[in-house]
Amino acid sequence: MLADLARPSSGLELNILRSFDAPCALVFKLWTDPAHAVRWWGPRDHPAISLEMDARPGGKWRACLRSLATNDKLWLGGVFREVAAPHRLVFTFAWEAEGERGLETLVTIDFMARGDRTEMRFHQAPFQSTGERDGHVGGWTSAFDRLAEYAARD
Repeated sequence: MLADLARPSSGLELNILRSFDAPCALVFKLWTDPAHAVRWWGPRDHPAISLEMDARPGGKWRACLRSLATNDKLWLGGVFREVAAPHRLVFTFAWEAEGERGLETLVTIDFMARGDRTEMRFHQAPFQSTGERDGHVGGWTSAFDRLAEYAARD
């Protein structure tokens, strides 16, 4: 597994390049099947405790992450815009706070076969601030570590 290469391409965008020791079809399935996604979604200190998704264009997704330190729950969700198995996912992403939806970002993920491995290109934008973007770098990096471990077991 290659380490994450996370970099902003501008102040309010996030790009992560990650390689997984699993074929594209499996990595795509682990992203789009809620029974699998709930097992790796969220950073280590805020794992998902609930995840619903209808992985088709126009289908919605919603997740709840729980802080291991405080037990606080964080809700987030969005809508799938593009689902092209096993090579591309595009969906909206927004945090929910006290019934209000935060700024919506767009996540675009491309999966490329590299032999029996998968290279994943992850892009999310726009963020309201570089601080918000940097928080997502840590969260996604931790979640992708969990995904790599889960893919190796599946």
